[in-house]
Amino acid sequence: MKILLVDDEPDIVDLVSYNLEREGYEVKTASNGRDAITVASSFLPDLILLDVMMPEMDGIETCAEIRELSSLKNVLIAFLTARGEDYSQIAGFEAGADDYIPKPIKPKVLMSRIQALLRRKSSNNDGSTIDQVGDVIIDKEKYVVIKQGKEINLPKKEFELLSLLISKPGRVFTREVILSTIWGNDVVVGDRTIDVHIRKLREKLGSGFIKTVKGVGYKFEDK
Repeated sequence: MKILLVDDEPDIVDLVSYNLEREGYEVKTASNGRDAITVASSFLPDLILLDVMMPEMDGIETCAEIRELSSLKNVLIAFLTARGEDYSQIAGFEAGADDYIPKPIKPKVLMSRIQALLRRKSSNNDGSTIDQVGDVIIDKEKYVVIKQGKEINLPKKEFELLSLLISKPGRVFTREVILSTIWGNDVVVGDRTIDVHIRKLREKLGSGFIKTVKGVGYKFEDK
């Protein structure tokens, strides 16, 4: 597997590169967004770890431009950044990111996040209908949810809502996106409907998985 690491802090580049190579990944690096696009176009990585705050072109602009390139349409992009504000996460996901990894992060935890991302990519390429985050597994074809080996029965809308949230762990889904995706633009429902479904999911899964981003929406995270 090939990984492109983009960061303007040499210490971080050295540390992360060392740990990635030790795990057997082929690694290339870039220190700014412009160089990242050039390197990615020839290297064709499986995953790009991208800082947000960089000279010449920030990570969000870089992500958006990469998503316009047909040769890189299937590359995974994860922001590795110290900026943890919700607005930054939203902007990153809207630009096409697959994950958002906050700094600082322990090398073992980072490797685990990277492995999970690459497994999801492999599953998607295989046409798999199964998503797994932590000890929660959802089979979209069989309409089955399993937590810690126990099956959880969910009504259709709750299942569809969980399926949406778990499809991109860490991504903040706005209320507008949730409403249009789950209920459709032709169905008139209010914010209260989303809140009720979220509450029921928390009762069945446990309260630690679905996080509220005040005034914006919801996201699914492993505890």
